[in-house]
Amino acid sequence: MSRFAEVIVIARDGWSAMEPLTQPDPGREWHQCFTPVDDSVFEGTLSGSVDCYMWVAQFPRMNWWGLLSFLEGLEWADPYSVQVLIRDEEDSCFGLWMLIGGKMTEIPLAGTTRLPADNLITGGVLIRSEKYGEEPSGQD
Repeated sequence: MSRFAEVIVIARDGWSAMEPLTQPDPGREWHQCFTPVDDSVFEGTLSGSVDCYMWVAQFPRMNWWGLLSFLEGLEWADPYSVQVLIRDEEDSCFGLWMLIGGKMTEIPLAGTTRLPADNLITGGVLIRSEKYGEEPSGQD
């Protein structure tokens, strides 16, 4: 099944945990690799520091079912800094997951609602509530 999803992982001092995910591994359920984004992107230079703290990947198929639990099991230097942003194909915006008690947990975002769908990896479609008339938009 074809279904695109973008995933961004943010973690302070996360290179040692994420480095294996930047390389192909036939033993993983998914074949996509994460691309590190270092501070050179923000500086507009090619001389970024070794302190990479963001990784991005796009998954063209629903073959990343185990990603969140895989990320849970990594040895993070600073687990309290780990944030995972996911925007599945039909989502209105990125959803946010963080490690809470050692489990990757979705953090509710103001102005959003997740419409349940068991066939989706994230558990449903994340919509902006005001876009669909579920909350007042503040406009008269």
